Amino acid sequence: MTAPDGPLLCLALAQVDSTVGDLGGNAARVIEQTARAAAAGAHLVAFPEMMLTGYPPEDLVLRPSFRRAGRAALQGLARDLAGAGLGDVAVVVGYLDEDAGARNAAAFVLGGAVVARYFKHHLPNYGVFDERRYFVPGDHLVVVRHRGTDVGLAICEDLWQDGGPFAVARAAGVDLMVVINGSPYERNKDDVRLPLVRRRAAEAGATVAYVNAVGAQDDLVFDGDSMVVRADGQVLMRAPQFAEGLHVLDLAVGATGDGTAPVPQATVPGWRVVRHDTGIRADPTGSAPTDGTVADRLGDEAQVWGALVLGLRDYVTKNGFSAVLLGLSGGIDSAVCAAIAADAIGGENVFGVSMPSAYSSDHSRSDAADLAGRIGAHYRTVRIGPMVDAFVEHLSLQGVAEENVQARVRGTTLMGISNGEGQLVLATGNKSELAVGYSTVYGDAVGGFAPLKDVPKTLVWQLARWRNERAAARSEVPPVPENSIDKAPSAELRPGQLDADSLPDYAVLDQIIERYVDGDEDIEAIVAAGFEADLVARVARMVDAAEWKRRQYPPGPKISFKSFGKDRRLPITNRWREPRA
Repeated sequence: MTAPDGPLLCLALAQVDSTVGDLGGNAARVIEQTARAAAAGAHLVAFPEMMLTGYPPEDLVLRPSFRRAGRAALQGLARDLAGAGLGDVAVVVGYLDEDAGARNAAAFVLGGAVVARYFKHHLPNYGVFDERRYFVPGDHLVVVRHRGTDVGLAICEDLWQDGGPFAVARAAGVDLMVVINGSPYERNKDDVRLPLVRRRAAEAGATVAYVNAVGAQDDLVFDGDSMVVRADGQVLMRAPQFAEGLHVLDLAVGATGDGTAPVPQATVPGWRVVRHDTGIRADPTGSAPTDGTVADRLGDEAQVWGALVLGLRDYVTKNGFSAVLLGLSGGIDSAVCAAIAADAIGGENVFGVSMPSAYSSDHSRSDAADLAGRIGAHYRTVRIGPMVDAFVEHLSLQGVAEENVQARVRGTTLMGISNGEGQLVLATGNKSELAVGYSTVYGDAVGGFAPLKDVPKTLVWQLARWRNERAAARSEVPPVPENSIDKAPSAELRPGQLDADSLPDYAVLDQIIERYVDGDEDIEAIVAAGFEADLVARVARMVDAAEWKRRQYPPGPKISFKSFGKDRRLPITNRWREPRA
């Protein structure tokens, strides 16, 4: 590239995973990655938001002991970095501070000491957020002069603030803005990030280094997508999604780094600039700056699959499990769940159970066995007919009550095996079913994690085809049997039963759910978009009536703007009825 004149700063972005509450383990990751950065010649290495405590810590921040531990972890990290011979590498790291209550904070660490701190004006205890709506404006900008470069510090939601710290950065003559993030994945969010970072780089008149977490925490998946963007919009580096990595590049920044004449002492009304100086000057160098790698963006299916795999893997490993258990019905949902699990933790750690009843078809059993063989999973059969018959006979059940007994016996069977053998049970339902309450509480809804909780049924089919095509392209065995993809979905709770007996066609249902749930549209607006009025009213009733079921469903990876459990919550006791068109 053609670089402006200025001091040369070797920058490293550590796109890494952390675990909530594992302060010692997280600090060890910082030291490990800083050592790698130092070996690559880095002068400054940046880590994600709340790296030391893990993110998001939610209401752990209300505990005084946790707040004290967060502050102590930072002090200990500074000492340990120096003790490891890394004191001459500047480290920007996110942590929890106890200053005036719990604060989401970033620290600039160098020479065994904390040189500077930047505090956000909110408690970092919300479970998930939309950066576009939930930020609290700051009132100060922290700037550290290091190696001839004025480095400004920012945290996540600062990016969404027009006229905020990035505008102040221009007035203050900042050369490099380092933004540490814990920004969760949503479909198409990577299409939003780059334009936003470019806008802020232009606003600041400075290079912006955006480092994001990667990994998963309960429902949330962090996809990385870290990047470095110049003031003119040029992308100098962009990291892969869903993969840990240390990304190092040389930057030509400094007092004239963006080609403009900065005004270092300018002020912005309502804002103050807090300046620090490390006392370390830039080394004379004849070296040219180097760009990092700009990774290709993943397609939609690849992104979703990556999020589901990473979400399941981290949930399993961070909670101390080594294997998962799920019912294999021969249908598309359980097949895709099993394939995700195999990609996440290996097929040898997936345990599938076929639980045929009097109404189970031959192809259900053969398709389940076929799937297990394709992914290398353990497979067993538990015939539930006698157990179902005993319940039905003793309780004199019939109709829906009898059908639900089958689902609940299956749920009890899975939980019993799990209790005895220690695997994590996976619930295999999808977002479409969860939306309209098409599941049995204490039946197919049992489990500790639900990989497809935020995945509409039509996307489940799409993912299955994509994963099979990807396998074929690599000359591998496609994991999902074609028959599981092609056959009409059925719970097989009565003779000849199909999902279509109870639900609209999924292609139509998913469009209505997207509008009613994700888009918060009312019935009138959905009907105006071309959907049949009675059908929309029926779907709306089912969605609203199923809130109590959703509250009892296991967590699962969030991939949409409006996921159940994290972003959308209706009162269960509720007499409001959506007016018909």
